[in-house]
Amino acid sequence: MASALSLSSSFKPALLTTTGNATLANTTRSSSFFPYLVGSPSLPSVVTLKVPRRPSSAPVVRASSSSSPSSTAVAEPEGIKITSVPTKPIEGQKTGTSGLRKKVKVFMQENYLANWIQALFNSLPPEDFKNGVLVLGGDGRFFNREASQIIIKIAAGNGVGKILVGREGIVSTPAVSAVIRKRRANGGFIMSASHNPGGPEYDWGIKFNYNSGQPAPESITDKIYGNTLSISEIKMAEIPDVDLTCLGVTAYGNFSVEVIDPVSDYLDLMKNVFDFQLIRNLLCRSDFRFIFDAMHAVTAAYAKPIFVDMLGANPDSIANGVPLEDFGHGHPDPNLTYAKDLVDVMYSENGPDFGAASDGDGDRNMILGRSFFVTPSDSVAIIAANAQAAIPYFRNGPKGLARSMPTSGALDRVAEKLNLPFFEVPTGWKFFGNLMDAGKLSICGEESFGTGSDHIREKDGIWAVLAWLSILAHRNKDKKVGEKLVYVSDVVKEHWATYGRNFFSRYDYEECESEGANKMIGYLRDLVSKSKAGEKYGNYVLRFADDFNYTDPVDGSIATKQGIRFVFTDGSRIIFRLSGTGSAGATIRIYVEQFEPDVSKHDMDAQMALKPLIDLALSISKLKEFTGREKPTVIT
Repeated sequence: MASALSLSSSFKPALLTTTGNATLANTTRSSSFFPYLVGSPSLPSVVTLKVPRRPSSAPVVRASSSSSPSSTAVAEPEGIKITSVPTKPIEGQKTGTSGLRKKVKVFMQENYLANWIQALFNSLPPEDFKNGVLVLGGDGRFFNREASQIIIKIAAGNGVGKILVGREGIVSTPAVSAVIRKRRANGGFIMSASHNPGGPEYDWGIKFNYNSGQPAPESITDKIYGNTLSISEIKMAEIPDVDLTCLGVTAYGNFSVEVIDPVSDYLDLMKNVFDFQLIRNLLCRSDFRFIFDAMHAVTAAYAKPIFVDMLGANPDSIANGVPLEDFGHGHPDPNLTYAKDLVDVMYSENGPDFGAASDGDGDRNMILGRSFFVTPSDSVAIIAANAQAAIPYFRNGPKGLARSMPTSGALDRVAEKLNLPFFEVPTGWKFFGNLMDAGKLSICGEESFGTGSDHIREKDGIWAVLAWLSILAHRNKDKKVGEKLVYVSDVVKEHWATYGRNFFSRYDYEECESEGANKMIGYLRDLVSKSKAGEKYGNYVLRFADDFNYTDPVDGSIATKQGIRFVFTDGSRIIFRLSGTGSAGATIRIYVEQFEPDVSKHDMDAQMALKPLIDLALSISKLKEFTGREKPTVIT
């Protein structure tokens, strides 16, 4: 097992141990790299609260100490000099479903990131941030350290009172949501391109979450984009760079930065959601083997303290357990293609009993049993069906269930059986947030390996892993060593026997030429507009075809053109979407689903069961004709 996955018990101490005496950077960085970062020739008074630590060799980003000749001092609140840096609009700053994502080199262009951050502050009511507290964290990818300093200076320049930033700029996306909620912050910045590759030649991203911990709604992201088209100045505080390797508080007049442990608040929350002793009893069994692949991404900072230190897993069970800026040259997307090393281990002759992986920023997950893959659509349905019995947080039962539109209907059947409210929403976790805040929703998921609940307002990879471990621990709590255990495949097949199986697959065609992809979607929309119920598509009879629209039942907001659907009379579905989570080109996603109630057919290979629908989808869309693509990049 060690040779296949490069398992390691090593862990980067600086991420998990209290680090040293907080000191301020006082050297300079070339102004040609960040020419809009202006320092002050006379720095403001500074108070630093020191925390003992072991020495760290982590690099510290420095800011220029030379003032820009074109900058103008606009205010000096409590001793901090605020400079107005002239700027001009930059094209291409419209956010997708999960913030603004581009190649790193784009964000490193002069004022590119700064423009977007300033446009955000220009879009928010002053009461949402003035003298308030904002959280800052990210997945540890390349450019996060430099970006942290830019964001801190602009936040101070716009009157924010305090920034809570993770040590070395690291906080997972779920943990940012948890910190916002626990510390009653006004919101938070997340520096991540999620499951996309990292490094100087690859991807970077930024998004903003509100005070409930949920991603900013479209009403705000639309304002941000509008303000990027007219921006003329950036308000920048002339303060030194903050040493992000040191836990503690550094004050600059009435503005302060607190470097926090990225794990502690999140770990406290997980202990309140799950029965850690129950899970520990499972992981400490001599007849149960567990493996977690952190993919050299942000959950590497969480895996050891949670799974090893708190739950008793063997240190060798953590694979790729050191966060790296380029994710070890990997693609941190936990699916059957990009987590192939883990898949190979789980499908080996004597593979572990349970395997899981998480993505770049820690909000996605993949669940595997021995030689058994759990689809994300099945995963959320099975968690929902077992939550009340296995997870203390749901001891009174879930309030409601929801899924994204492309996700299979497996969750619908659980909601019906449990007599729970059910919601179908567009892709994008922000659509679940309103339902949660209104008390209508507890458990939800997306077919794109995202699963979560109302404990926070983001999907949560480690939460999903702990949920599955809780189900297995609950099912095996009375089993003695030597007795046959209930495994992942047993839980899934029992679920299928009760609810039926929704065969489901997704074909991803990544980085297609945008022109061809858009023409294909236009062609499909025209086809939908002319379609009629009862039309035959091969052996399938059309029930309806549409371009999915959603009206939020809480605030009445409307989201249009959220995916093209062909729904047939037997319940089968074909869905086409352009993804908004990439940084270049267009990603076309095709989803196919077919329900099968017959238990004798549940063990069929999904690709074989769905082949007629897949062939029909390719024929309907004329994908090869529009894009020239012969094969998908990823099949899930």
